[in-house]
Amino acid sequence: MTATGVRATDSDVISGRRTLLPLVGVLAAMAVSLTGTRVSAIALPWFALVTTGSATQTGLVAFCEMAPYVVVKAFTGPLVDRAGPRTISWTTDLISAAAAAAVPLLHTADRLSFPLLLVLVALIGAARGPGDLAKDVMVPEAADHGRLPLERAAALAGVTERLAATVGPAAGGALIAFLGPLPGLAVNAACFALGSVIIALVLPRGMGRPAERVPSDGVDTDPSAEPGYWRRFGQGFTFLRGEPLLLAIIVMVAITNLLDAAFSSVLLPVWAKESGNGPSAIGLCASAGGLAAIGGSLIAAGVAHRMRRRLVFFGGFILAGAPRFLILASPAPLWTVLVVFAVGGFGAGFLNPILAAVTYERVPRRLLGRVKALSGSLSWSGIPLGGLIGGAAVASFGLVPVLLAGGAAYFLTTNLTGLRPEWREMDRLRGKGLAPGTPVVPQPISDPDADPEPRAPLTRSVG
Repeated sequence: MTATGVRATDSDVISGRRTLLPLVGVLAAMAVSLTGTRVSAIALPWFALVTTGSATQTGLVAFCEMAPYVVVKAFTGPLVDRAGPRTISWTTDLISAAAAAAVPLLHTADRLSFPLLLVLVALIGAARGPGDLAKDVMVPEAADHGRLPLERAAALAGVTERLAATVGPAAGGALIAFLGPLPGLAVNAACFALGSVIIALVLPRGMGRPAERVPSDGVDTDPSAEPGYWRRFGQGFTFLRGEPLLLAIIVMVAITNLLDAAFSSVLLPVWAKESGNGPSAIGLCASAGGLAAIGGSLIAAGVAHRMRRRLVFFGGFILAGAPRFLILASPAPLWTVLVVFAVGGFGAGFLNPILAAVTYERVPRRLLGRVKALSGSLSWSGIPLGGLIGGAAVASFGLVPVLLAGGAAYFLTTNLTGLRPEWREMDRLRGKGLAPGTPVVPQPISDPDADPEPRAPLTRSVG
């Protein structure tokens, strides 16, 4: 990825040749890696639940995967700039594959203790953070190669994520239901390995280079002139601190992600076990929501730019949040549960395209990796606690009271925070990204001591 504004990164773009291969490669790697992640999201908690019989230990497994993910990802932005997103992506995918494969191998050899399981799960999470970030960072560069607007490339990445969220749980639920959780973990390892191969061997030469080695006006930049790690990290933090809208999004999404993590890693598996529906119901619920979310994302890519973002954003959260908790707390049949998940998935499909468009409009390209690393990690900061809180709450109060409390918390979070004035900024800068057909022009790398690129003024009347 580049370290500057909208620019080319190799001769294909500079010479005017259009190629979609980089975007196809990045999206393919995202698809297989995210599918593996979704399979493990069902396989690991179910493996912990059936081998330990403890909701608390199931929550601890979820914590040990997501805590390293969030912490490592938060500090990875400057490293991705220096080592290059391509290198970071394929190496971390390889580490994830090895750790995921070790779980079924050690369990089969009767060598897998619970502490060792936690260590392997933590290693998977620590590698997934920078791996996911690196692929995300390469999306704008791939869009430059294909002469696509960032909004469309981001929408395609969102559809890819939704497809993985649909195929992964369905495959994971089916594998676990018929063969047990260990084959699901083996498939997880294979997906990570395939993602590593795609990034390392399929992407065009020169794709995903370190920012320091990107030539400016035909002259390679002297690496010694680049800012150090903490200087880069501070630039991203300083920019994010001056963006009230992005901070408001982070706070709200962090809370909803905590509730979602408790729901998916503990509440949904416990419901599936207690209701007698089994792990296949987990896959069906996730697939119903995922398929509907794909439809929502496709509609968002086509018409959301004509709609009021704030209205669509909070409307989507109302559909995607509390109803899922409340339906599981009721004695509703499985088909009713699937309908509610599908409606919620449709609403959720509009959320990520809107968030991506807002981010690309407000964050300068040269700071995108650092800002996305920080904002993504802060948004995910509640996820490691979700499994722990969910497991402890179910053990203390039972499933139904926790589902009702979670639904109420979700509804209040997505409605009360929306009353703050900074949300009006959502629609003010819309359409300021790269227009379709705009030529891609190389620009020099900015002076590391200079102020961030100028951006539109913000309303500062936030209390």
